Amino acid sequence: MLEIRFHGRGGQGGVTAANILAEACFREGKDVQAFPMFGVERRGAPVTAFLRVDEKPIRIKSQIYNPDIVVVLDTTLLEAVDVTSGLKENGMVIINTDRNVEALKIKAKKIALVDATKIAIDHGLGSKAAPIVNTAILGSFAKAIDIVKIDSVLNAIKDKSPAKSEENVKAAEDAYKSTKVFG
Repeated sequence: MLEIRFHGRGGQGGVTAANILAEACFREGKDVQAFPMFGVERRGAPVTAFLRVDEKPIRIKSQIYNPDIVVVLDTTLLEAVDVTSGLKENGMVIINTDRNVEALKIKAKKIALVDATKIAIDHGLGSKAAPIVNTAILGSFAKAIDIVKIDSVLNAIKDKSPAKSEENVKAAEDAYKSTKVFG
């Protein structure tokens, strides 16, 4: 079973990202669970969402404490939240950033970086002050993790995006192409 934890801020689409990725994996015949952690649900506040993916039925019904993958939609969370808490030894962190890997000081053996903010702004997703980076980060996920095909992600985005379907697809494609994987 693959366990994934998403860290974002309210309004960036972290919960939607988990749901779209669950849909993409489901379409490939996998069993999935996607759910948010409820707390202060307001724009800009830290938000956590979870996703489990497996080839067989998933029976666990708890929060994810030891993820295989952590997805960070906002780099300011790196100073505010211990995003790598519980990350498995060979786990991966996927980060939306324009910084290089050395500048981030992340405790993980595997790291993937993509400037999802720039990509979202370039495609008119959200605003410059509050870009919606979720679909770009899903393109990065498909590049970094070999569990779901990019075509499945793109089709799930087309069907499940609440708005700007084509722009969201293009953002995911651009992120897929520009993601850098280390480790």
